[in-house]
Amino acid sequence: MAYDFDLFVIGAGSGGVRAARFAAGFGAKVAVAESRYLGGTCVNVGCVPKKLLVYGAHVADELEQAAGYGWTLEEGHFDWGKLIANKNREIERLNGIYRNLLVNSGVTLLQGHARITGAHEVEVDGQRYSTEHILIATGGWPQVPDIPGKELAITSNEAFYLKQLPRRVLVVGGGYIAVEFAGIFQGLGADTTLLYRGDLFLRGFDGSVRTHLKEELEKRGLNLQFNADIQRIDKLEDGTLKATLKDGRELHADCVFYATGRRPMLDNLGLENTGVELDERGFIRVDEQYQTTAPSILAIGDVIGRVQLTPVALAEGMAVARRLFKPEQYRPVDYQNIPTAVFSQPPIGTVGLSEEQALEAGHKVQIFESRFRAMKLTLTDIQEKTLMKLVVDADTDKVLGCHMVGPDAGEIIQGLGIALKAGATKMQFDETIGVHPTAAEEFVTMRTASR
Repeated sequence: MAYDFDLFVIGAGSGGVRAARFAAGFGAKVAVAESRYLGGTCVNVGCVPKKLLVYGAHVADELEQAAGYGWTLEEGHFDWGKLIANKNREIERLNGIYRNLLVNSGVTLLQGHARITGAHEVEVDGQRYSTEHILIATGGWPQVPDIPGKELAITSNEAFYLKQLPRRVLVVGGGYIAVEFAGIFQGLGADTTLLYRGDLFLRGFDGSVRTHLKEELEKRGLNLQFNADIQRIDKLEDGTLKATLKDGRELHADCVFYATGRRPMLDNLGLENTGVELDERGFIRVDEQYQTTAPSILAIGDVIGRVQLTPVALAEGMAVARRLFKPEQYRPVDYQNIPTAVFSQPPIGTVGLSEEQALEAGHKVQIFESRFRAMKLTLTDIQEKTLMKLVVDADTDKVLGCHMVGPDAGEIIQGLGIALKAGATKMQFDETIGVHPTAAEEFVTMRTASR
């Protein structure tokens, strides 16, 4: 049977665009449908605008440190509206780049809601298209718990478009999005409280990292409240939001921001017309080659609920394009040793196993840890400490994990990700000459195990 397309991609986020572009480059006839914005979550309401806001919040640190270096500055004034307008302009530029990437690759771009109507058929705004393969790359969507007053809360989707910076903010959640936005709001001048229902945020990260970040955030004056959760939200006559906690306490704020998880975006996708099955968490079930339980349909990215990171979606999109249309170049995605950054203040960089994961996997480990005050702060009164940590297999000397909390952690951890990918040993770290004076050199000068 002759199809209109060889591949029809639903969703023009990072993974979908990558799969579409490379499939077209391999000679396939490809269409992409997108109902919201080109570039997906990352470009529009995720990592890109978030990092821009983090940069904005970090300026406050630079201003505070300037006096130690001889600078006398007039009292600064922050303009939230200007930051958001500049951010919006940059996002519009990136939207245009994504459009050009698709169109210049020969991909047919359909801007409208796509709904699967059969194993080989997709409908967009009343027009039906036949296709040999369908790729679902619709991403995720933030969700707020079903509590009274949930409509009064915002998520990351709305935070990037607030008309003004709230004076008082309650951030609810314990994942990296909650921690990052708490730092953004506080760094830009809002009175910020972070609420998390567990004992300590960033579950799954190395324990030393979690504890160290907690201590540094408290030094900065961020109000951390663990084992705390909201039961209901009410709006008072003066517009203030009242959050009633499950322990009976009441907190008042101008904004309640929820970052308590994301669901797969499957709304009106037409999965009932297919044999696609969901897993126990509600994500699309796929095998190791991103094949769903329907032979003609594949899925990648956040919608499959594996590792919900932009570079992972890119790698998955590339793998699908190669397997379908350039099989001689196909290689599976390696989910081991994925470098990760959390753009908290200070930021986290991590790659490989945490100490807890290494022990759970049966490794006999040596731990190398260093805490120090960064050189840049020695001329200031700021007492922030940087943490660096190596988790090493005591039997093989192989470095299992690298963890950092401190300035430029994300930049530094990228290079260490290559080292772990190559199977570097602690001896090879020790024999590598450091770049002096830098913080990064500490990773190659930790000679004595701390435990």
